[in-house]
Amino acid sequence: MENKDIRDFLFRGLMFEAEAETFRRAGIQIGADSTEAEESLLKEALAPFSVVRRNKALEMARLYAVLYCFENEIRDFIREALEEKEGRDWLKKLPPKIKEQAESRRDAALRDSWLEGEKTDLLGFVDFGHLAQIIIHKWDHFKDVVPTQHWLKQRMDELEKSRNFIAHNRMLLPSEFQRLYMYIADWNRVIGL
Repeated sequence: MENKDIRDFLFRGLMFEAEAETFRRAGIQIGADSTEAEESLLKEALAPFSVVRRNKALEMARLYAVLYCFENEIRDFIREALEEKEGRDWLKKLPPKIKEQAESRRDAALRDSWLEGEKTDLLGFVDFGHLAQIIIHKWDHFKDVVPTQHWLKQRMDELEKSRNFIAHNRMLLPSEFQRLYMYIADWNRVIGL
């Protein structure tokens, strides 16, 4: 392919993407719909299990997805606030015990070279329960956004209990689903994500 042909090909691709976005915003599907393929793969993977177990798994999967997003948004919230207030070396200024535990977990993950996944983000190795402790330890950086330390601690402690049930594949009752959704909605309303 000549340079002109490559340039024309790339230009047409960019033009298509620009026009396709207009159609997508109008609700017109552009490209393949992966929804059916994903549903088929999920059905196939769950097929060996009982209907009751599959239904429970799907209920818990929704909770896991919400918690995954919430927990990682809190990590970003902490990262962004501390980087803004303390600069690029903010990780060095974390509470020593929390930092040491996270470094130990990260080092263990790095030694497990066969295990693929995110291994560079130290904050990703901090326990969920320690996230509130970081915010409280660095309260001056968060006090204008988080209502009170008590408010933070109460919600995070209760969310951690539910989170641990989910992380260890234990079924929660519907009332706990509602509590989880309520606390996350409360966080989003007060602090925003």
